[in-house]
Parts: sequence; C-alpha cells; structure tokens
Amino acid sequence: MNEELHHYKCGIDRKAEKFEVDPVTTQIVRNSLNSAAEQMKRALCRTAMSPVIYEVLDFAGAIYDNHYRLLAQAPSLPLFMGTLNFCIEEAVKGVGGENNLEDGDIIIYNSPYGTGSHPQDAALVAPVFFENELVAYTAIKAHWLDIAGKEPYSTDTVDVFQEGTVYPGVKLFSKGKLVDDIYKMCIANSRVPNSVAGDINAQAIGVKAGASALKRILSKYGIKKFRASAESIFDAGEMIVKNYLKKIPNGEYTGFGQMDSNGVEPGKVPFEIKVIIEDEKVILDMSKAPKQQNGPINCPLPSTVSTARVAMSMLAGSNEAPNEGFFRPIEVITKPGTLFHPISPAPVFLYGWPALQAMEVFYRALGSKFPEKVPASSGGCINAIVWWGIREKTGEPWADGAPHPVGQGASIFGDGATCLHHAESATRFAPAEVWENRNPWLVNRVELIQDSGGAGKYRGGLGVNLEFTMLEDSYATTVCERTQLAPWGLNGGKEGLANNCYVINQDEKFTEAAKATRVSIKKGNRVLIQCGGGGGYGKPEEREKSKIINDLKQGYISTEYLKKYYPNIEIN
Repeated sequence: MNEELHHYKCGIDRKAEKFEVDPVTTQIVRNSLNSAAEQMKRALCRTAMSPVIYEVLDFAGAIYDNHYRLLAQAPSLPLFMGTLNFCIEEAVKGVGGENNLEDGDIIIYNSPYGTGSHPQDAALVAPVFFENELVAYTAIKAHWLDIAGKEPYSTDTVDVFQEGTVYPGVKLFSKGKLVDDIYKMCIANSRVPNSVAGDINAQAIGVKAGASALKRILSKYGIKKFRASAESIFDAGEMIVKNYLKKIPNGEYTGFGQMDSNGVEPGKVPFEIKVIIEDEKVILDMSKAPKQQNGPINCPLPSTVSTARVAMSMLAGSNEAPNEGFFRPIEVITKPGTLFHPISPAPVFLYGWPALQAMEVFYRALGSKFPEKVPASSGGCINAIVWWGIREKTGEPWADGAPHPVGQGASIFGDGATCLHHAESATRFAPAEVWENRNPWLVNRVELIQDSGGAGKYRGGLGVNLEFTMLEDSYATTVCERTQLAPWGLNGGKEGLANNCYVINQDEKFTEAAKATRVSIKKGNRVLIQCGGGGGYGKPEEREKSKIINDLKQGYISTEYLKKYYPNIEIN
C-alpha cells in the first residue's frame, strides 16, 4: 500500500487575467449558462429509453470550460456532478489530448477510476469549439441498465473486471459522424441492447443541445466578455462558501461511520473522517480509512472528492446552483490503497454507498461541536433495487431499477423532510402507473412508516414502505445499507428507523435481503423495501404540543410512540 497521502484541491483557481465586466452582464451570462445546462437535461429526458434516466433522473449534465472548471449544471444527481471534471479530463486523455479533438466529436468514457462510478455510469463528452478555438465541454454521465457485467447489478464483485465493459476514452462520434464500430460494440455488450441504444442516442442529443446553447451565448457576448463573466461567477461562488466557513471556529472535528459489510465478507467496515476548518478553508481528511476492500464498496477518488463538494455545497451554497468557485475552499486528503482511494483492480460497484455515508459522517463530525450547523442523520441510503428477467409472453429481456427515498434528519430549522436524498436530491422513483405498465409486478403500497422519524424538538422525516408483488419469475439485486446503524439524532434528538429489505413468500415467510445479488423472486412472491427515517433534533420534551397532536392526527406517530417520547402530553 502506498503510504504517501494524496492532497486534492477541489476547485481550480487559474488566477486568470482579469477583464472588467459589469455585474448585470455577469448575471445574464450565469443564468444563460444554467439555462443551457437545463436544455441538456430536457433533451436527454425527452429522448431517453430507460425510466432510470427519464423518470429517476439517474444522470448529471453540465458545462465545463476548457480548463475543466464547472460553469453550470442541470439539477439532477449531485453526486455525479462532482465527478464530471474527472470524466472529461480522462476522456480527453483517452483520445490523445485536446489536440486530437475536432468540432463534432463526442467521446464515450466509463473507466471507474476516472468516472468515480461503476462502469454502468457512462459519460459522453463533447468538446465545444467557437471561432475555431476549443472553449468548453458539455458532458452527461448517465446510468445504463446493463453493460455486460457478471450481473446487471452486483453486490459481490471481487475485481473491476467483473463489473462491466470498460470504454477507456474513445470517439463515439468523429467530426459529427457516428463511429459505427464503437456504437456496435456498446450495443453488443448489453443484455438490454434496445434500451442502451436509445439512451446512448439520448445522451448524444443532450450534449449536442448543450453545445448549441453555449455557442449562442458566445455569439452574443464574444469569448473575451464570456470568459470574464465566468471568472466573476467563480469568484462570487467562492465567497459564498468562504462566508459560511467564517462562522465556524478553526479546529479539527472527527466523525465515525460504518458499512454493514463489504459485500463479499461478513463483518462491519468502520471508518473515520476528520473535518479540519482553517480560516476560510475546509479540509476533509479521509486518510485513516481502512484498506481497500475485497468487496465492491470501494469509492474511487473522483466520488470521494464529489462527497466533499456536495456536502459542503449543500451546507454553504445559499440555495444557489454551484459552480467551480464553490469548490475552491475545499481540500480532500486520502491515502491510495484505501476505501476512499482504491487502486485498480479493486472492485467499486457499490462506490456510491460509502460516499453517501461519508457525507453523513461529515455532518456528524461538525455536529459533534456545532449541532446548529448541520442536520441529524438521514436514513443514510438510497435503498436501490435493480430488477431483471425474461418476459413470459414475448421472451424479451427486461430490466429496471431505482433508488427509493428515506426520511431526512431534523435540524435547528425544523422537522426533517420525507421522501428525499441529500446526495440525490433531484432523483425520484417512477410513478406506479409507469412501473406497472413496463414491468411484471403490482405495486401494493407506497406508504409512510408510522413512528419511523426520530423524536425531538424537531422530528426526523418519515421513512417509506414500498411493496411489490411479482407477476412473473424475476431476479433482483438489492442494496440497502445502514441496516445495522440507525440514523442518529442531534442535540438530544432520538434515532430514526433503520433501512431493510425483505422477500416475502406466499406462506408469509420474511427473508431478509438487504444486500444481495441475483435474488430469485418467484411469481406471486412479494418484495418489501423498508426505507428508514431521519434522526430527531433537540430534546423531545421541548417539542410544541400542537405539533405532537398534529403528528398523531396525521398518523405519523402512534399513541405508543407518544407515551414513550412525550409522556407529559395528554390527548383528550
């Protein structure tokens, strides 16, 4: 194992030559860029084949300048967003550098150690030329339903080669023309080729839409004024985060978390994160993480960096769409060969789950000293399931998948939200009507779980039960983390309900299947996903009586819950 520490400064500051531009123009350019990114998103959603893209929004689309600095993003998957600069840079390296780029090129790239994801999260990158000069990139990273791994989705891979076909930066389009051999290879390496073909085309349409919108902005303002506006946008973003950090005293704050298992071996995987505040800078020290695991919970460096970017932007972003400037005050320290900086060929298929936990522990570390600055723990997982099989009547392969939402932790500002993920804040699951139309199941219930939110002055958000009855023999891979570590409260708040997943046979026997690959689900059996609640904030006895009565009236809490946590409240 490499004993040297790796320091990564999360935002690029080029100290570019300043050119004065008025603030009105800067704001117009900023909003125009955000609109261009939104056009990418809309184009992708309207043309994608898979619900995991157009319903779940399991993708990220963004515009970067030619120095790999984030100009604008479309609201979708924040955890992806913090990795796209790595995707672009490695994709460009894969084709021999920017000197080998031409107008109309689109590169495909999905190597996990450059994307930060499993191979199914494939990036399409388009260079944008204006007046014969490379000025920017548009990029979309999106989840493909299958990419020829040992299973469509896995919790038990032991090296990266089991996890899917890797495209190490090759041109899918050259000078605007489709490279047929590469396209055919992508389609051939999938169990659901029609879906993948449709989604590749949709991503290509999306990056082209972003490039066209960006060129319209450049035509209106010119390169010089555009770049000056971008520098001003970055500087303003940087100040937003620095102003937040000024309010936190310098110091070192430590938090602890754990994974239920590494996927192939029993036993919890604990880890430690240190948050260091130095004046107007925050350092996320992950260097004491355990060594890289034999199972696929390893989190590649790009997603580890994204963890810091997203966690800090969520806290300090003032509800503004982030840009490169937001990341400049952030630094990440890792040790190569560990959980948060694995080295190939370590398996990484479940990379997102430790990243999610790291965000929770980041908040836990700060919350140990400044509970008013952060929320209590959420349910702490996306509770993902990927399903697949062969349709009985047609013999056609099918696949689908989605994250499922948890309750959020309460904070000094009030009760925790319900049905949300902080690291996947724009994602969602498909409506029951779409699910049942496309897939061989019935949705029995999607219901809030009574008593699942942690008690406190402010209550944690509620968890959700989702139950499916399978209408055909099928398979599923389930990934429900944090079944053994309940969502913690803050400042006297109580724990929320932990996550879990069960397969229920026709004799009503419950079998736990929280983290399992290729679970056989027979026709008529049911699957229950128990999505946990959030932790509470503040002492329960400080909760307003009117809120307690309303919780009881709405069915959010039971009389037993009331007697346990609010014994002094009398209900007539």
